[in-house]
Amino acid sequence: MSIISTSSTMAASKQFTKEEIAKHNKQGDLWLVIDSKVYDVSRFAAMHPGGLSVLLDEEVAGQDATEAFFGLHRHEVLLRPQYARLQIGTVVGEKPQIVARAAGAVSTVPYAEPMWLTKGYHSPYFTERHRAFQAALRKLLEEVVLPDALAREEDGKPVSQAVWDKLAEASANVMALRFGPGPHLQGRTLLGGVVKPEEVTFLHALILAQEFARFNSRGYMDGGNGSLIGLPPILKYGRPELRDKIMNDFFDGKKFTSLAISEAFAGSDVSGMKTFATKTDKGWVVNGTKKWITGGMVASYFTVGCRSEEGFVVLVIERGPGVETKPIKTAYSSAAGTAFVTFDNVLVPFENQLGEDGQGLLVILTNFNAERWGMAAAAISAHRVIVEECLKWATQRKVFGKPLISQAVIRAKLAAMISRVESAQAWIEAITYQMINMSHEQQAKLAGQIGLLKSFATKTAQETAEDAVQIFGGRGITKTGMGKHIEHYHRTVVFDAILGGAEDVLDDLGVRQALRMMPKNARL
Repeated sequence: MSIISTSSTMAASKQFTKEEIAKHNKQGDLWLVIDSKVYDVSRFAAMHPGGLSVLLDEEVAGQDATEAFFGLHRHEVLLRPQYARLQIGTVVGEKPQIVARAAGAVSTVPYAEPMWLTKGYHSPYFTERHRAFQAALRKLLEEVVLPDALAREEDGKPVSQAVWDKLAEASANVMALRFGPGPHLQGRTLLGGVVKPEEVTFLHALILAQEFARFNSRGYMDGGNGSLIGLPPILKYGRPELRDKIMNDFFDGKKFTSLAISEAFAGSDVSGMKTFATKTDKGWVVNGTKKWITGGMVASYFTVGCRSEEGFVVLVIERGPGVETKPIKTAYSSAAGTAFVTFDNVLVPFENQLGEDGQGLLVILTNFNAERWGMAAAAISAHRVIVEECLKWATQRKVFGKPLISQAVIRAKLAAMISRVESAQAWIEAITYQMINMSHEQQAKLAGQIGLLKSFATKTAQETAEDAVQIFGGRGITKTGMGKHIEHYHRTVVFDAILGGAEDVLDDLGVRQALRMMPKNARL
């Protein structure tokens, strides 16, 4: 998804008649019209990536080429400086019909936004204050994060420090907001005061998770999200001194934490971990390896699950002697910082232990609900972006002389996409409402619901990715141009199905929890 600022357009004041434009229809003297704007492409024609012949076509040269252009290019192309300056005027009596969405604005494409954010619809959960919060957040993210996300997804570098600094500013405190409601927000100004600390609920956390996931820069976003799963166990179980130090490092955008649970020996089967912590007089000594650690390449701290003589223990290990990270190449950008981590006789102070001896598995498991909920929220939001892309393409692309949308098979695919994303959105909003109204202990009842939701969200997202490629055709497997977001989504969507627990494992979790709650006297 790309956001184009309307201020970047250069509206030439000179006007031309269609008859005058039609005279400029040959090599060396070539004009064309796109959405009422007149472009002189005489010099550019020889450099046109699609070749000169495309521009000399009788339906393009000296003609209104709007339909032809939007059958091949995204609107953002027109607003690039090198192309915008080719505009020499406008057509007499005509005005632009195609207006780019301004940064921060809500899309008017049907189903491009959740129902609660769509004009004319209502919600039992969200209010006008939530909408004000969303508007302020989206504007900030699209102005600050989006340009960096697109650039870093390409070059594979981590999130720029300038982005962290902007999100951490005292006037916004977005870094603190990302962890939802809690005492960590007290005394902070949030998004310029659009919401007060005591007003924040998990609905705001849902908005945050979904707004951050709209950029179609999967590696980049994962790289920036590592602390969202690595820091919560520290906030809940860490000693005050350790908690405050690491929390403030992150809230200031300076240091980051990765959750280090998965190993080559243990993925969804957490109990299969082999990394071992030995208790000594001086502290814990840790040896072992961790694999597929998101954000591990830039992490200063690791929240590490270990075996011990007492069972399991979770330790916070600071990057230093004995800690080594190596990048793991994956199907998406190295901006994710996915790492293989080695711990070689690392001495960890007793003060860095989270929870009691032998209770480490509890610390790990209680973190899963929030982790999977956040992943589901992001997956649903990214899914929705693809629905919008497909709706736009199907209405502007012509095949066999008719819009693509005129084909029943395309409408059927779109209907399935919409049904999937709206079902998942309704489910996560209902679960989020329960999170607000349940105590932390009661939220254990949501483990199965959240597991089933995440599995549903990732399975249906993969189905939509397949359908989207079919709708876009060859463009859906091309990394640049019209279908670039479809290609990226199709290539990276499978990550959601693995991270935080494989789909089969989560499905089984949901059913097993339901069976534990089955009444003994239930009969048909």
